[in-house]
Amino acid sequence: MTSVARFDLKLDADDKDILSRAASLMGTTMAGFVRSAAKEKAQTLLEQESRVMLTKRDFLAFNAAINGVFNPNPALQDALAAASKVKRA
Repeated sequence: MTSVARFDLKLDADDKDILSRAASLMGTTMAGFVRSAAKEKAQTLLEQESRVMLTKRDFLAFNAAINGVFNPNPALQDALAAASKVKRA
């Protein structure tokens, strides 16, 4: 069963009138309209914030780094050698 949480919102008369008219145009209640609009805006914001934006220069550098030849540094080479010895033992 889905739980229901309550959210109260105070509006001035002009805002309420705008929301009421828009809800009527959409054929829904004010609560349904506000819920739908708020959810859509929240999803858009969360989607935007989860993206990493790079300049063209940064993208090219990143792309070259992930597609280039991997050369482990000395510390990683030592760790890999030690790990392979542990596996054999």
